[in-house]
Amino acid sequence: MSSVPKVKLSGGLEICRVLNGMWQVSGAHGAVNKTKAVEAMQAYVDAGLTTFDMADIYGPAEEIYGLFNSQLNSGGASPALQGLTKFVPRPGPMERKVVEKALQRSMSRMKVDTLDCVQFHWWDYRDKRYLEALGHLSDLQQEGVIRELALTNFDTQRLEEITSKGICISSNQVPLTPEGFLFC
Repeated sequence: MSSVPKVKLSGGLEICRVLNGMWQVSGAHGAVNKTKAVEAMQAYVDAGLTTFDMADIYGPAEEIYGLFNSQLNSGGASPALQGLTKFVPRPGPMERKVVEKALQRSMSRMKVDTLDCVQFHWWDYRDKRYLEALGHLSDLQQEGVIRELALTNFDTQRLEEITSKGICISSNQVPLTPEGFLFC
């Protein structure tokens, strides 16, 4: 297996600097053959690319990761995978039960007991319930449900607002170009 540069997030999770993005298997580009998608993931792992980036809204991406993760773990000695998923809630109430239900669904799909990293996305900054959701995510991190709590597409003003509330954020995935993202 090749050596790929890694970075350690604040909670200790070590991830590849280059992530395997899974939005392409969301189904938005046509039907997805889950079996072929799982088979294709092995080439990335063999190349040392063990970090996969997905979201609860990327169609079957979390399920495909879970199938691959189960297959890899049942095969004996294998490299550890890092599964980064996004929590992208619809606007609405952000009670703890809403947040917990979404994380449980992701854990079930990904076939994991703990989420390596949850990247939180919010659609509308005028709706301040993102702070409530992040408070629950932070509590769930303290309870061991999440290893790393991160953001996706938050601006500097909101990041400062969030961290001033005592919520620790490991990273913020921000747009770099229309074609890609920079993972900070």
